[in-house]
Amino acid sequence: MAEDLVMTKYKKGDITTQVLRSLVEASCSGVSVLSLCEKGDAMITEETGKIFKKEKEMKKGTAFPTSISVNNCVYHFSPLKSDQDYILKEGDLVKIDLGVHVDGFITNVAHTFVADVTQGTQVTGRKGDVIKPAHLCAEAALLLVKSGNQITQVTEAWNKVTHSFNCTPMEGMLSHQLKQHVIDGEETIIQNPTDQQKKDHENAGFEVHEVHAVDVLVSSGVGKAKDAGQRTTIYKREPSKQYGLKIKTSRAFFSEVDRHFVATPFTLRLQLTLVLGGQASQPPKTTLN
Repeated sequence: MAEDLVMTKYKKGDITTQVLRSLVEASCSGVSVLSLCEKGDAMITEETGKIFKKEKEMKKGTAFPTSISVNNCVYHFSPLKSDQDYILKEGDLVKIDLGVHVDGFITNVAHTFVADVTQGTQVTGRKGDVIKPAHLCAEAALLLVKSGNQITQVTEAWNKVTHSFNCTPMEGMLSHQLKQHVIDGEETIIQNPTDQQKKDHENAGFEVHEVHAVDVLVSSGVGKAKDAGQRTTIYKREPSKQYGLKIKTSRAFFSEVDRHFVATPFTLRLQLTLVLGGQASQPPKTTLN
């Protein structure tokens, strides 16, 4: 972050904002989640292809595949064509999550909104109760994630904000420090930590030039998640592992992943025919009421 060129690469990552805005505009009743995910991923590929064209060896593109989770689905719903799709309905609470990287420098973005609610219209009831504290928690993080502060200050602020709306932070959710080609750095902010996480987690402080992706997930229920019953569709290569692949299709798959996704998550929608030796993202989860 101290280098001008690195800052330039991060700023080029504002492609995330362009894609997000386009997806929000397209998200209305009658539209399928699969089509929106495909649209988001295609836009990321197209827009990142327009920058740093002279740098032939520079890798750029998707840092996290487009995921659109609706209502009590917490995260990572990014279906394949062979999966059961979801068609948006008026009043659905929609959460869009995606990421872009330029030379391994990652920018992630997420947004929550209610389908078919016109801009300026107030959202009321429990939907409003859960959206408001999520927004305020994000604002609190903007103030607290700075050099000299401790990670626990963010966790404590989030607890106070959500409980004041009779809501609960999702248990055990992690926000990771980002580094070049690393989307899940070791330094983490824990949201509503479990007892085990409290024991294991080191209360580090924020330092100048660090980059953090802040994930805020708030529930109107008890704040615990369960498996939604859908298969995992997002994977990430484990860079520290060595692979000895004998099957031709396995080598072709690994070559494709190695060329486009050095260490960033990818979706199986990308016409990849075989998954071997990868690290799976968590499958879609829903909240417990």
